Amino acid sequence: MPAAGRCHGSFMRRSGMVGCRQGVARAPMGCGPWCWRRGLGVTVLAVAMSGLVAGCSADRSVPAEESTRAAGASSAERVMRASSLLATPAWAQSLDLPEGSSLSDVAEEAVERVVNISTNRLVRARQPQARGPFGNDPLFDHFFGRPMPERRERSLGSGVIVSADGLVLTNNHVVQDAEEIRVTLSDGTPLTAEVVGTDPPSDLAVLRLQGEFEELPWMVFGDSDRLRLGEVVLAVGNPFGLDGTVTMGIVSAKGRSNVGIVDYEDFIQTDASINPGNSGGALINMRGELVGINTAILSRSGGYQGIGFAIPSRMAQSLMQSLVDHGRVVRGYLGVAIQDLDEALARALDVDARQGVVIAGVEPDTPAQAAGLREGDVVIAMDGQPVSGASPFRNQIALAPAGTVVELTLIRDGREQTVPVTLGEREDPASAAVEPVADALGLRVESLTSQHRERFRITPRVEAGAVVVEVLPGSRAARAGLRPGDVVIEANRRPVRGVDAFHAAVGDARGQVLVRVVRGGAALFAVIP
Repeated sequence: MPAAGRCHGSFMRRSGMVGCRQGVARAPMGCGPWCWRRGLGVTVLAVAMSGLVAGCSADRSVPAEESTRAAGASSAERVMRASSLLATPAWAQSLDLPEGSSLSDVAEEAVERVVNISTNRLVRARQPQARGPFGNDPLFDHFFGRPMPERRERSLGSGVIVSADGLVLTNNHVVQDAEEIRVTLSDGTPLTAEVVGTDPPSDLAVLRLQGEFEELPWMVFGDSDRLRLGEVVLAVGNPFGLDGTVTMGIVSAKGRSNVGIVDYEDFIQTDASINPGNSGGALINMRGELVGINTAILSRSGGYQGIGFAIPSRMAQSLMQSLVDHGRVVRGYLGVAIQDLDEALARALDVDARQGVVIAGVEPDTPAQAAGLREGDVVIAMDGQPVSGASPFRNQIALAPAGTVVELTLIRDGREQTVPVTLGEREDPASAAVEPVADALGLRVESLTSQHRERFRITPRVEAGAVVVEVLPGSRAARAGLRPGDVVIEANRRPVRGVDAFHAAVGDARGQVLVRVVRGGAALFAVIP
């Protein structure tokens, strides 16, 4: 299966230009598509002229002088209509363009609202060769890790201005681990940006532009739910660092999930050309409205092959608002394990339904248990809207704010019923605000939860602790060899059962800090200098 790749460019790769040719209609032998279109124009003109002759001879009762004037006027009108058909391709005549606007107007305005993003980051690569008297001893590597040589990498991506005061939407992978973020406006103005918040599970990030600038042109959100298959869209971004590039395609599919790119997938699929450097750019409709954030491509070669994915604007706008308001994404939480309803399950459960989700498990002390949901329940609708599968249902729950009451229509023991459920808040350690990362030590810790256990594969034997979720390159914690996924169970000889206990034990962290962590099921000490 082709690999799904993110579309930001990196100067660590060898840059190349790839040419492609795409035909829409078959042209006569030895004649390109424009020659074919000219041929069509000649046919249209010939039809117009034949109509002119017919018009001149149709009414013999009109005086010759008046007939000549009428024929002349008719001729001018017909030629103008024929010229109009030649100037505007047939497909363009059906576009839903704003009144008085052309496709070029829409494209030019969109380019003004898309920025180039350049980042610098420190990348650590494992050293392949043997080291010291221990050579490649796996036991030594287990406790101390291999040395991680550092190199600096510069990457390129795109972003969309979504407010006059400088909020920019982009992909998380464009700015992840960036030490410096530089943004270039369409007119060449250089600015810097700070991260407002990121959401790795959806691959979305929000930036705020810094520096001196006047009120910026910004892009209006469109309704991605109203997109139709075959609708024409434009992809705007900076592929390979080529600023202000616009490509055109159609909506190939909606609601794409299980692609394996991020945790929460509800992608718009498009054949508009998307290449490295397009990540974070805009997917717009013919009214110039933002309907998606370009995110990834499916490719065997790493380049464009006609399948691109964009985060729908409905999801992006909701996540952006949460990041701006809270610095993190606050997701709704139900507390169930679910799977798609297929024919075999429907027969086994004696359910007369073609789509829905089966509740395979209900977690204790969760909104699902409080509402009385049971294993084997088949959910077929949420708030009156059909549930098509596990991934869309999960997205619907996640996008609903905590405290929302949702009506689940389900089938239990052959009978349909509606159950109200008050959603809780999902503890999502991967969705994080940009906040001081324990500046003195260079790491961020969070209290151990079931989500951490799943994400880092933490052994059940560790009952509590503070999980290391981020380590800044070159920091004191990095020099001590700490890694994301380590669970701190002691700090300065004091037990640690969560974040508060960790900070209390570490204090101001001015001196050395002795920590005891669990890594891969084994405990070890580390000294943070």
